[in-house]
Amino acid sequence: MTEISAFPPAVVTMGVCGSGKTTVGERLAERLGVVFRDADEFHPPANVEKMSAGVPLGDDDRLPWLDAVGAAIRDTDPARPVVVSCSALKRSYRERIKAIAGRPVDFVFLTGSRDTLRRRMDGRKGHFMPASLLDSQLATLEPPGPDERATAVSIEPPVDEIVETVLRSLAGAAVRA
Repeated sequence: MTEISAFPPAVVTMGVCGSGKTTVGERLAERLGVVFRDADEFHPPANVEKMSAGVPLGDDDRLPWLDAVGAAIRDTDPARPVVVSCSALKRSYRERIKAIAGRPVDFVFLTGSRDTLRRRMDGRKGHFMPASLLDSQLATLEPPGPDERATAVSIEPPVDEIVETVLRSLAGAAVRA
């Protein structure tokens, strides 16, 4: 386990579908010995039905879901960091999560080529998000700006390398803060 005292109170692994948010988030939480939450568990059934049918979500669909994600961060023991996977595609979504969380949140933006993302999505089994929604997510995506507490990390290396990169980045950000 990695020492957690130098890490942010909350970390959100973010990106479009197929970027590895859940896989990286789970491994990161495991390395830190902290709680992991997958934002997919907070989608209401209507959202899951829509996405399963290949219909992209709009802001009206996403806002209550984002509120639930922020509340999950807020309601986790504040003495321990929490890692959450959530697409957090727009700046306004990230701002909403942070406002409800009520504590600092760092974002890890998992980024890769459309071809890599599509290949990953085509290989997934049992997930409600079809590969046909990738382009709508890419169109919605607003990568974090330089003024946001966010680090971009390539999804091309193996997962363990990605997690090591994230751990170094978060530790460095904590030292600079």
